[in-house]
Amino acid sequence: MYDTIIVGCGVAGLTAAIYLARANKKVLMLEKEGIGGQIASSPKVENYPGFQSISGMDLANALYEQVLNLGVEIELEEVVKIVPGKTKKVVTTDNEYETKTIILATGSKYRRLNLDDEEDLIGNGISFCVSCDGAFYKDKVVAVVGGGNSAAINAISLSDLCKKVYIVQNLDFLTCEEKMKEDLSQKKNIEIIYHAEVKKLNHDENGLTGIEILENGKPRTISLDGMFISIGQTPATEAFSNVIECSSDGYFLSTDTTTKESGIFVAGDCRTKKIKQLTMATADGTQSAIEAIDYLSKEA
Repeated sequence: MYDTIIVGCGVAGLTAAIYLARANKKVLMLEKEGIGGQIASSPKVENYPGFQSISGMDLANALYEQVLNLGVEIELEEVVKIVPGKTKKVVTTDNEYETKTIILATGSKYRRLNLDDEEDLIGNGISFCVSCDGAFYKDKVVAVVGGGNSAAINAISLSDLCKKVYIVQNLDFLTCEEKMKEDLSQKKNIEIIYHAEVKKLNHDENGLTGIEILENGKPRTISLDGMFISIGQTPATEAFSNVIECSSDGYFLSTDTTTKESGIFVAGDCRTKKIKQLTMATADGTQSAIEAIDYLSKEA
């Protein structure tokens, strides 16, 4: 029997594990893919307090070593179901575990374009987070793929840094808010390409060099230093949506890290929240752990 099982080994989950372990709780972390979550694929992190610059993988490994040194157990298993109750069950493809509390820190994934070499170029010219990676493209040429609010915000932010910003939108109009359209129109270094689809990624040994698109059915090649894919995210919540209430777009409904299910908490990008940043993930991890510790003390 564990005090807490944490589902997901991203920054939120790892932070929660640190707090729980330091409170002498028996903790198990379950992760189906790799340690560190989305941050592990970032080539540089320069917006995390205490580090001038660190690779996402190095940061993830540091957190991983910290939780291991605190005695946290970590297993690479996919969780397929949780069962609420005073004693809760976490079912994986291989095992079934019992626990007093659960923290769901399953994160979310940026939607991909599903192109050849796309995964290999993430961190080498392809990015998703402007606040994380935008500064690396100062005075360079970039593209933003998408036409919604996140794409517009990203393009506007990049226009203040970059020499040229292309917006590649598959429709013949933008779906962002009207105010954002007005803001985009004021930016002289932003070019919006409508009715366009990225068909191929051009690259060399150093990374992305450009894209090939179909614009109104006609081929066009654009030379680039970087590309930001801004077509939304998909939360990893499907296996738990029968237990934890989700929003219409699949995120756990939560104004903090608590849920309507007693003793089950949510943390990080898998829950409804306005701001999704690395530091916010650590904050969620901290809060969910303290909530779990408080719950355990009351149930003792």
